[in-house]
Amino acid sequence: MQRYASIWFPYLLTEYTARKKPEFRGVPFVLTSRERGRMVIKAVSEQGARKGIRNGMVLADCKAIFPELEVLETEHGRTEQLLHALAAWCISYTPYTAVDLPEGLILDITGCAHYSGGEKAYLESIHKKLNAFGYTVKIAIADTIGAAWAVARFENSKMIVSSGEEQSALATLPPAALRLETDILTRMKKLGLQKIGSFIDMPHAALRRRFGALLPSRINQALGQEIEIIVPIKIIEPYQERLCCLEPIPTPKGIRIALEKLLEMLCTRLQAERLGLRCAVFRAYRLDGDIQHIEIGTALPSRDAKHIFRLFEHKIATLQPDLGFENFVLEAHKVEAMTDEQAAIWGASSQNDKKVAELLDRVATKSGSGCVIRYLPAERYWPEKSVKAAVPLWEKPTVRWRTDCPRPIHLLAAPELINVTAVMPDYPPILFRYKGKVFNITKSDGPERIEQEWWVATGLYRDYYCAEDETGARYWIFRSGPYDKLPQWFIHGFFA
Repeated sequence: MQRYASIWFPYLLTEYTARKKPEFRGVPFVLTSRERGRMVIKAVSEQGARKGIRNGMVLADCKAIFPELEVLETEHGRTEQLLHALAAWCISYTPYTAVDLPEGLILDITGCAHYSGGEKAYLESIHKKLNAFGYTVKIAIADTIGAAWAVARFENSKMIVSSGEEQSALATLPPAALRLETDILTRMKKLGLQKIGSFIDMPHAALRRRFGALLPSRINQALGQEIEIIVPIKIIEPYQERLCCLEPIPTPKGIRIALEKLLEMLCTRLQAERLGLRCAVFRAYRLDGDIQHIEIGTALPSRDAKHIFRLFEHKIATLQPDLGFENFVLEAHKVEAMTDEQAAIWGASSQNDKKVAELLDRVATKSGSGCVIRYLPAERYWPEKSVKAAVPLWEKPTVRWRTDCPRPIHLLAAPELINVTAVMPDYPPILFRYKGKVFNITKSDGPERIEQEWWVATGLYRDYYCAEDETGARYWIFRSGPYDKLPQWFIHGFFA
C-alpha cells in the first residue's frame, strides 16, 4: 500500500525572513509586492495573522487594522527556491520528494518509515528537525496525497490516517480540504454543505452536474479511487543505497565506515545483475540541514568495492561534518554491463587492463576527470582535425597513425601567429619571433603542402616546414596561402 506524507509550512516566507533577519522574530510583519498600482500582502507572520491580517489583503487596509505593522518587500521566486531546497533535504528521509505549491511538500514514504521505527517516530523526527530550523510545520500521513494534504491543513489532532480510513478522516473537514476552486466553495457554502461528510456519498453524476468535474475527481483522488501523479524534484536512481544513523557521525572514521557499508551493499547488487559502476555520488546529510556530496567515475565498469572506496577515500577530507551527519546515500548514476573478462583497454592482450583502468581511475580522481585523455587518429588531412579523443578511453582506432611524414609530439590546439624573416618570399624563414622571443633557424625541411578536403571546407592551403634553431629545438611552422600575397606565418607544433 502506498503511503504519502504532506508537509505544510503556513508561514514559510516570513519565518525564512526571520531566520535571516533576527530583529523580526516575534514581530508582526508582512511581505508585499506591487499589483495593479497597489501593495498586496503575499506573506504574513504568525504574529501578524493573529491581528487578522491575511494573504491577498491590500497593505493600506492592513495598516488601518494594525498601524504598527512592519512591511518588507517580497523576493520574486523565493518560495519556489525555499521549497525546492527543503524537498532536497527531505531526500534523506525518502528518495521521492515533490514540491507542492504554494506552501507545501509531498513525500512518497512507502517503505521508508521503518528506518525511524514506525510512522509516528518518522513524522516526529521530520517535525522536530524542521522546527529546529525555525519553521512552523504540520505533517500528515495517509494512503493518498489528497487525504494527507487535507489532514495536514485542516485537522489538529489526528495526523496519521490508517489505511482504508480516508473517508472517515475527511468526513468532518470543510470542503476546502479537497483543494477546490474558490467559486465551487462559494456555491457549496450557499447550499449549506459545510462538511465533506455531507456530500461525499452523493452520486458523482449529481455532483458533476452541480459543481463540475473537479469535485468528483478530488473526492476520488482523496479516497484512492483515481491516480494522482506528482513530479519528484530529482529522478530516483535505480541503483541507490541508503544508511540512516542512530547517532550523528562527526568523524572521518565513521564516514569511511558508512561508505564502506554502502559500497558493499551496492556492489553485491551489481554483482547479482552482472553490472559495473561507471559514475557514483556519495551524499551526506548534516544535522543542520546542509547536504554535501563527493563524486567519482571509473574508466571501466567496476564492482570492486575496495577499488571504488579508494577513489572516494581522499575526498572524504573535503566533507565538513560539524555536529555530524545523520544520513548517507550512495547513488550509481551510470552503470554498464560487465563481463568477467573485460576487453583489453589499448587493444594489447598482454596488458592487465583491470590494473591499468584502476590506475587511471585513481589519477583522474585526484587530478580531475579531464586530465586523462587518449587520442586516436582521425581520417582527416587538416592537422588539428586529424586526431580525436577516445570515447570511451579504450576505444579502438579505425585508421592507422601516419608515419610517412614527420609530425610534432606536441600539436597546438590552434595555430599561433608568428613574425618571420625570409631571404626570399618562397624560402623558409631564417628567423621567427614567438611570444616575444627570437628564434634563429639553422636548418629546415619542407615544404609539405596540406589542404582541406574540398567537400568539408574551402580556404587557403598551408606549406609546412620543420625548422631547427641554434639549440637543436625543432618547430612545425607553416605559411598560409601563396607567398606573393603577403602571407601569414604560424607555429603549429613542437618536436621532441
